[in-house]
Amino acid sequence: MNHEQSIISQTIIAMATERGADKTICPSEVAREMFPANWRKHMEEVRQVAINLHQQGKVSITQKGKPVDINNIKGPIRIKIVSS
Repeated sequence: MNHEQSIISQTIIAMATERGADKTICPSEVAREMFPANWRKHMEEVRQVAINLHQQGKVSITQKGKPVDINNIKGPIRIKIVSS
């Protein structure tokens, strides 16, 4: 994981934690927070870092409120902190 991905990871965790265990964040919120001028360019990287965090058990990724197969994501996702 490079430095930028590490910062993205920390930002995802911080924003999802702040939102609370019963709510979700959108990857675009993270991208807009970190890269306000060109956030769309970073969306795929934010999604990939979120998937990595999901695989580590730190967040869960959902679509329409239901867990999603991270190997077969199509469309918008939401990110939720996993409470420990």
